[in-house]
This record gives sequence, C-alpha cells and structure tokens, in this order.
Amino acid sequence: MKNKMRYLDPKNDLIFKRVFGEHPNITISFLNALLPLEDGNEITSIEYMQTELVADIPHLIKNSIVDVRCKDLLGRQFIVEMQMIWVDTFKDRVLFNASKTFVRQLQKTEDYIKLKTVFALSLIDDIFEKESEESYHHYKLTNQNDLTKTIDGMELIFVELPKYKLKNLNDKKLNILWLRYLTEMDKLMDMQKANISLPEEILQAMELTHESNYTPEQLAAYEKYIDAIRTEKTLIAELKLGGRKGVKQLVRKGAKD
Repeated sequence: MKNKMRYLDPKNDLIFKRVFGEHPNITISFLNALLPLEDGNEITSIEYMQTELVADIPHLIKNSIVDVRCKDLLGRQFIVEMQMIWVDTFKDRVLFNASKTFVRQLQKTEDYIKLKTVFALSLIDDIFEKESEESYHHYKLTNQNDLTKTIDGMELIFVELPKYKLKNLNDKKLNILWLRYLTEMDKLMDMQKANISLPEEILQAMELTHESNYTPEQLAAYEKYIDAIRTEKTLIAELKLGGRKGVKQLVRKGAKD
C-alpha cells in the first residue's frame, strides 16, 4: 500500500516563503483578508521587494531579513513575517523594520507628502498576551486624549495563531479561511469533501503545501527547520524553569551559530 501524500505545515519557513513570497494573487488575497484596510482601499496589485533590510548607519550591525516584503499601486508597503516562537524583543524588531521601510520611501529632495503607510503583519505561532482572549492586535499612532485622532505612517498587526479556534466549519469569511489554512488545514480538506466551494487563492495555496511539489532536499530542509524550532522551544522552556541544563545548551548553541 502506497504512503498517502501529505500537506505540509504552511507556517514552516520554507513553505510560507514559497506560498506568499512567489505568488502575488495569493498574497493579495491574504493581505486583504487580514489587514485593517478600509472599504475601497483594498490591495489590487503588488510588486515583491528585496526582503533584506540593511541598516543605514554603517557601524550599526542590524541587518534583518523578513519573510515577505511588497508594495502596491498606491505605494503602500507590506511586511509579512511568520514567527514560530515569541520573544519579548520581537515587537522591537518589527517596529525597527517598519521604521526603516517607512524612512526609505523618500529620496533627499522629495517631499514628506509622498510618504505612504507601511503595514507590518506578524503571524505568531505562540501566545504573548496570556491575560487577553483577543488574538488580533492592531497598533498605530493614536492621540491618547482622543482615540479618533491618529497619525498615518505605520500600522503593526500581530496575530496569535494558537488562540484561533474553529467555531463554524461552514464559515467562508476570507479571514477565517486564511487562518484556517495556517492552523487547521484538515478542516479545509473537510470542507472540500463536503463540496463547500473555496476561493481559488485558498485552493492554490493548499496545492502549494502538498509535499509532492518539493524535492527530497527541500523536504529535508523542512524537517530540519521543524527540529530546530522544537529544540529552541525546549531550551526556552528549560530557561523559564531555571534549568541549568537549558542554560548550558543555549550557550553551547550560541557558540556554534
């Protein structure tokens, strides 16, 4: 009996970048579903951009590579990152990258009016706000005395994926379907079996996660990434418990990297 082909985890670095970093139509659907865009301001076309953000100050070693970076016809830029493990400094990293992207929009002689909003969407496969049941966190510059007044420029969105729970199998809202794609692929497969129609972009993304689309070398890299995340989670758990073994392993790992 032949082994049944499987769907890979789209949160895995290799798969996530393949799906959202190489297929504009999928990325447009995904961003329109999860970003806080006003009606009439949806994304219609995107252009992928270099994902490496190099520091402007020569002596500042602060290069960072994001998963997906693109801009639309209005000049708005979008940074998308999949983060498997939460660390408190991640918000600082997101703000740092969004700030660099915002500043670099202008040449020296250009006017500030040309600046467009930068959206940073971070999908977290971890819980960082344990006291809240909310899974969707939207940050922007707001007047604290009048919350209706804001300054456009940067908007940061963090989604805690583990808090997402399926309530209605037949719910076909696009944001629900994309969250289901990231967290409950089996439920999408159940919808297909029940002859529930799904958007073309969702179907295409599902096909791109099928292991038959990847070489043995890519599948080996996929498994290596899983092992690395599992090891890091174990070390972090040891550190939180004050385990000396975890500390020693983390120091030893850092020395090798």
